[in-house]
Amino acid sequence: MIIKIYSNNPDPRRIGQVVEILRNDGVIIYPTDSVYAFGCSLTSSKAIERILAIRGKKSEELTVACADLSQIASCTRVDNETFRVLKRNLPGPFTFILGAGSKMPAKALEKRKTIGVRIPGHSVSQQIIKELGNPMITASVKNAEEEYTTDPELIEELYGKLVDAVIDGGYGQRIPTALVDLSGDEVQVLREGKVGVVL
Repeated sequence: MIIKIYSNNPDPRRIGQVVEILRNDGVIIYPTDSVYAFGCSLTSSKAIERILAIRGKKSEELTVACADLSQIASCTRVDNETFRVLKRNLPGPFTFILGAGSKMPAKALEKRKTIGVRIPGHSVSQQIIKELGNPMITASVKNAEEEYTTDPELIEELYGKLVDAVIDGGYGQRIPTALVDLSGDEVQVLREGKVGVVL
């Protein structure tokens, strides 16, 4: 099922439809400011398991998408300096690796003690997460053929039977987020993105 939501004026009824899916252990594919991504509620172990099955059980590729900094602080360990770095760069096309907090579901971590977090700079994804009221577990849509990661109709053709809805927010991009590790004593840029991180 495709649900069309325009980024310049997201329809609250359609946002509500998506949130209802997420609250009922659903899995969606939604637009972000980098690539299209799978998403489910942080609170749904069943849906997290579904994303892992679709993606081939690679829990290290799961990240947490949040609506704001307070949601990040609720599921990770954030000190004052880390908070300042996050505030300077988010929302935006960045994934920051932080120490996982006690509210992170074990299924999303497995044996890891860290988790990637982000606040997408995309109005549709922000509205979905805000309305949901808690973060989403998320993982990028990956495919060797670019159009199957950027064209919502082709994404639906490929994954429509595996997910509950594909959110069509227009053509996506193929540039991944910058990946920045803030979990240690020194900041490490593990992957460059389309925008440089401001420290």
